Amino acid sequence: MPEFLVTLIPLCPLLACLAIAVLGPTVLKEKSHWLTILGNGAAFVCALLALIGLTSTSLIPQGHRTFELYKWMSLPASGDTGALDIAITLHLDSMSAIMLTMLTFVATLVAIYASSYMHGDPGYPRFFACVSLFTFSMIMLVLSGNFLQLFMFWEAVGLCSYLLIGFWYEKPSASAAGMKAFLVNRVGDFGFAIGIFLIWTTFGSINYADTIFNPDALAKVAAENPGLLETICLCLFTGAVGKSAQFPLHVWLPDAMEGPTPVSALIHAATMVTAGVYMVARCTNLYMYAPHAQLVVSVIGGLTALIAALIGLTQTDLKRVLAYSTVSQLGYMFLGLGTGTFLGIGGAMFHLVTHAFFKALLFLGAGSVMHAMGGVIDMRHFGGLRKLMPKTYATFLIGSLALAGLFPLSGFWSKDTILASVRMAAHPEAHATDSHVVAAASHDTHATQAARVEVHPTLSAVDKTQVTLFGIRATAWYEILFWAGSFTAFLTAFYSFRAVFMTFHGEERIPPEAGHHAHESPSAMTTPLIILAVGAAFLGLALGHMTSIFDDFLNKTLHAPEVHHAADWLVIGLSTAAAIGGIGLAWVMYAERSGVPASIAQSVKPLYRLSLNKFYFDELYYVFLVVPVMCLAQFSRFFDWIGIDGFVGFVSRVPGAVAKLARPIQNGLVQFYALSMMLATAMLLWALLVRPGW
Repeated sequence: MPEFLVTLIPLCPLLACLAIAVLGPTVLKEKSHWLTILGNGAAFVCALLALIGLTSTSLIPQGHRTFELYKWMSLPASGDTGALDIAITLHLDSMSAIMLTMLTFVATLVAIYASSYMHGDPGYPRFFACVSLFTFSMIMLVLSGNFLQLFMFWEAVGLCSYLLIGFWYEKPSASAAGMKAFLVNRVGDFGFAIGIFLIWTTFGSINYADTIFNPDALAKVAAENPGLLETICLCLFTGAVGKSAQFPLHVWLPDAMEGPTPVSALIHAATMVTAGVYMVARCTNLYMYAPHAQLVVSVIGGLTALIAALIGLTQTDLKRVLAYSTVSQLGYMFLGLGTGTFLGIGGAMFHLVTHAFFKALLFLGAGSVMHAMGGVIDMRHFGGLRKLMPKTYATFLIGSLALAGLFPLSGFWSKDTILASVRMAAHPEAHATDSHVVAAASHDTHATQAARVEVHPTLSAVDKTQVTLFGIRATAWYEILFWAGSFTAFLTAFYSFRAVFMTFHGEERIPPEAGHHAHESPSAMTTPLIILAVGAAFLGLALGHMTSIFDDFLNKTLHAPEVHHAADWLVIGLSTAAAIGGIGLAWVMYAERSGVPASIAQSVKPLYRLSLNKFYFDELYYVFLVVPVMCLAQFSRFFDWIGIDGFVGFVSRVPGAVAKLARPIQNGLVQFYALSMMLATAMLLWALLVRPGW
């Protein structure tokens, strides 16, 4: 495969960003979107060609390619640490190709949609410059071949999210949301940076080829210091918790709704929040030696999925419901990743792809509703829009069905795969023949590398059934997580169709703010909805386990001995029943406006308020984190003012005071100076006579 083709993938959006930044305010203006669309579209074409090339062993025999663009830095070895050789590289394999194709495709559709949605905004060129920069940063994150480059563009994605969430910076709420996202992510990124530093000090390198793609180095460190690998994995996961909005750092993502709706679709569906999932999946070979860290990943993922779903039950802001849905679905992805099976990892990556389609569809559909309702997004203020906005309704319905996981839409295939993997981890002996492990393999060999380590069916270098967390065995944890995930599926179907029925069903109600805008959105907005709806509907059938196309292609990176598995009918039946039950309950409560939801809320008022107020996470963080930090800041300010500035001021005044004391003797009279010299000499002689030993 030509190197320039892979190089064009990040280069196209970067050039679009630079051109818009220079020419947008003066020359391009309302045409700025064309460069973003062309840049993202060209990147998608190149990514698709790269993906196709990876399917051909004649083009890429090893199944991966690494291109070095230039040497960034080279530092000699010092003490116990090895030399630090950092190059800007582009690493292409099946996992990165999947991410790139999905990312650039959704980003292109979002840019097309935004060209109409953002029409007339005074910051139009700035918006598309930031979107292009966002796309470039995420592409470089995915193509990184070492952890420092990964971290650099990890931070660049965070910067772009700050710029886009706070795009309407005149609004205090938007500015505060951007700042909140930036600061909360710094907490996770601090742990992420520590993890990368530990990788360097442990392996003597931060290149993928020397660490996560080097089974001999991994096995050696695991034999000498297994606890260190656990620590590294937990530190890396801390970064994923922040970037992918997992408990307890999930609080920034719902507030990101303050940005323009296309930004929400881009962040939630294709870019920033998926970075943590991709990073953990990329480090699979590292996590297989850290079974406790794997279990923590699943527990945090399952807990996040459940908490976010419970919060989403009572929210009235349509975009906020979808935001908590994103948090919940990301929890599902980590739930699968933590099982350590190919079924779980493949399911998590497939759910990442399918989620990108139906969640982008839902956010853009919400933006279409918001556009028609004059900026109103509170579901209590409108309803019955299905006849007024038929295209938006039809596509939003498909997205909601996919999110609910109803057969045969895409969410069914990916979410059920994750639940099946969790059940497999809970009963490893019963599913031993179906537990497809991922070898701790480099990209250079297949079966030979797989034979180098003794791997348990749940993809750990040790028997994970012996692992405990808080005194509870891993198998018991996975059993709990399976039922929690199944209950979360029911909640997901309920809140998804609660939003559908409140928005599109019942008596037609239009808020006064809508005015003459109460009509179907223009084709520039509805066409991307239709394209995404097709993907949300048929992607699972086309690429899922019926064809195994996705599994087989991803296995070019993970190197599992076998990727096919039998259908788990218990999971299929349970999840289907949960989806139908959730949709049915939502129909009973919200298909027509009634007093049933209010009466139920009143009967369980404490629980209702707990969900409505988001479990008071923001208030708790304000009391226990924000207030103490503000007090510390005020104390530091006072100490700086009184202590440091006061001392410096005192020192600066001492010479002035001495000068004032000496000023009377500086009178210009020579006779006075002579007399002073004589007196001083006399005093010195007297002192020498009195104390001759001086």
